[in-house]
Amino acid sequence: MSKTLTFTIVTKAKQSFTELDRYLDEALTESGIQDGIMIVYCPHTTAAITINENADPDVKTDLKLGLDETFPNKSAYVHMEGNSDGHMKSSVVGANETLIISEGRLILGTWQSVYFCEFDGPRTRTFHVKMIEG
Repeated sequence: MSKTLTFTIVTKAKQSFTELDRYLDEALTESGIQDGIMIVYCPHTTAAITINENADPDVKTDLKLGLDETFPNKSAYVHMEGNSDGHMKSSVVGANETLIISEGRLILGTWQSVYFCEFDGPRTRTFHVKMIEG
């Protein structure tokens, strides 16, 4: 058995991290899958999905700072939309994460959450959740 759900979120800043745990719990409950995998996928070229710490909000602040310092938006970039830095950040962070479902729950570390990473907002975005039983 497999199930795919699509969710829509509105991001609030040019660069932001939105916790997705409640959406993933909803998807898992709706699916009824007890054991398997969950894939969380972002279909946007200036956004990404990651797993990181959920306890200290300074981690997200530091991630933003590090990504901005590593990939500044340079005037020398030739992409006409002016968001080349967002494309680079998206490529490095990645479009998806795969999670393990065990006994009807996602296996995440004590301090982990799944985040939608916005690198060109604010925008209305979608992400897909595919669950496969097995």
